[in-house]
Amino acid sequence: MTTDPVRLTADLIRCPTVTPAEGGALVLLQDLLEAAGFVCTRVDRGETPNLFARWGDKGHARSFGFNGHTDVVPVGDRDAWTADPFGAEIRDGVLYGRGATDMKSGVAAFAAAAVDFVARTPPEGAIVLAITGDEEGDATDGTIALLDWMEAEGETMTVCLVGEPTCPDRMGEMIKIGRRGSMNAWFTVTGRQGHSAYPHRALNPLPALVRLMDRLASHELDSGTAHFDPSTLAVVTVDTGNPATNVIPAQARATVNIRFNDTHSGASLSEWLQTEAARIDATFGTTTETRIRISGESFLTPPGALSGLVSAAVRAETGITPELSTTGGTSDARFVRSHCPVVEFGLVGKTMHQVDECVPTAQIDQLKAIYTRILAEYFAA
Repeated sequence: MTTDPVRLTADLIRCPTVTPAEGGALVLLQDLLEAAGFVCTRVDRGETPNLFARWGDKGHARSFGFNGHTDVVPVGDRDAWTADPFGAEIRDGVLYGRGATDMKSGVAAFAAAAVDFVARTPPEGAIVLAITGDEEGDATDGTIALLDWMEAEGETMTVCLVGEPTCPDRMGEMIKIGRRGSMNAWFTVTGRQGHSAYPHRALNPLPALVRLMDRLASHELDSGTAHFDPSTLAVVTVDTGNPATNVIPAQARATVNIRFNDTHSGASLSEWLQTEAARIDATFGTTTETRIRISGESFLTPPGALSGLVSAAVRAETGITPELSTTGGTSDARFVRSHCPVVEFGLVGKTMHQVDECVPTAQIDQLKAIYTRILAEYFAA
């Protein structure tokens, strides 16, 4: 008897797991995996639920790891959905629900593949599943907590595959071999409040802030590298909180988001932002407070054995040779990369985070077949 990844995906969707709620998803997976001989440990930290599962000897030299998450983003306007977001309804061969694409289907596919693989062909080595309930949130106590625990316990992954949706339009067309770094910067420019009819008696922070935003947004960070698109900076909000038209405010605020390639580091970009803010203050006489949060550095797993293994399996099951890409946002691969070589492959991600998030059930079956082939080829090598 085989494990049905579509049914497992539906069961996971029925678990309400909006970050950081566990919703029963990890309990469901633990029951499934333990019945198949996996040793499971809950690695909860703070309010974040996490599950570590291993089949085989933890001291073995070869171990293949899967990483994924069961938490989901909020449903948004529930009335706009044509299906219950947590109902797992199947219509015309399409499964609807929050997390259908991102990424309960990916978790179900690799869990089903792992369970059936060890039952049919027990490998010489170990299979590790590291599943978190905190990827869509701050991600401070999710995969990071799992990796911290693994280091303390002597648990290892030789290589890892993250099951995030990676394909833009067609199943099999893209593997992620790296990700851009991501960081946010919050600027608060302080001047001196006054009457708008007497601007010489005030120090307006807005011209300084607007000049700073223009300098940052107009600056070309780079022109891209061998494996990365050009870095980008987006001004995402500007605000004074000033309801009056006859008052020059004392403060103005703005936020920028930067997605950066391997030309830069979070530290080098932070220094540049602070230098630009200081130049504006010197020109306008304002005072700027800058707060920066680096969500992750850029990383690359150079094309090689791991990406070749995954590419061959994808090609065999889909007939498509996938592109090796570093596009898109961040994922938990940014944490795994410090532990072992990591790539990402999963479903078509067109509907993730949208109303009526959905996935064709045939794609889930296909994803399980790809993961199964990857395991077979890895342990046969």
